[in-house]
Amino acid sequence: MLDQYAIKVIRGPLTTAAALPDRFGITANQITIAGFAIGLLALPALVLQQYQWALGFIVLNRIFDGLDGAVARRQGISDCGGFLDITLDFLFYSLIPFGFVLADPQTNAVAGAFLIFSFIGTGSSFLAFAIMASKRNIESPVYQHKSLYYIGGLTEGTETIACFVLFCLLPQHFSAIAWIFGSLCWITTLSRIWAGYHTLKSE
Repeated sequence: MLDQYAIKVIRGPLTTAAALPDRFGITANQITIAGFAIGLLALPALVLQQYQWALGFIVLNRIFDGLDGAVARRQGISDCGGFLDITLDFLFYSLIPFGFVLADPQTNAVAGAFLIFSFIGTGSSFLAFAIMASKRNIESPVYQHKSLYYIGGLTEGTETIACFVLFCLLPQHFSAIAWIFGSLCWITTLSRIWAGYHTLKSE
C-alpha cells in the first residue's frame, strides 16, 4: 500500500548512491547477493536475542535491496537480475519470523508459522499474477521500472519492513504483531486473487 509513496522518497538518494558502485564496475547482481548475505546475519542475531544487531542487519539488507535496483537501472535491467532479486527477497522475508521462532520456540512458534504461511499467500499470489501478466504483456501503470508486474496490496514491502522493525524493537510482543500482520497479509492475498483473476479474465 505504501510502496508507491516510499519509492518516490528513496528513488533520488538511491539513484545518486548508485553512481559509486557503477563507477567501480560493481554489478546489480553482486549487490543483491551481498545484501542477502548481510540479511542472513540477522538469523544468528535473532537466535541469540541480539535484537538491535538483527535490526541493523535488516536495515542494511533493505538498503542493498534498493541500491541493486538503482544500479540495475544504470547498467540495464535484466530478467536474471529480477529473478535473483525477488527470490532472495522472499527467502529473506521468511527468515526473519523463523529467527524469532528459534529465539523463543515456546512463545513464538505458532504465530511465526502463521506469519510464514501468510507470506506464502502474498508471495504466491504476487508471483503467479506476474507470470501471467508477462505472458500477456500487461504492464503495471504504477511500478513501471520493476522487472515483474508489481500488483499492490495492503501489505507490501514497506509495511513488511515496518513490521520487522517492530519485531526487533518490541520482541516481547512478537506473537501479537505476527498475528495481526499475518491477518493483514491474508487481506492482501485475497484482494490480489480477486484483482488478478478479473484482470486476466477481462484481458
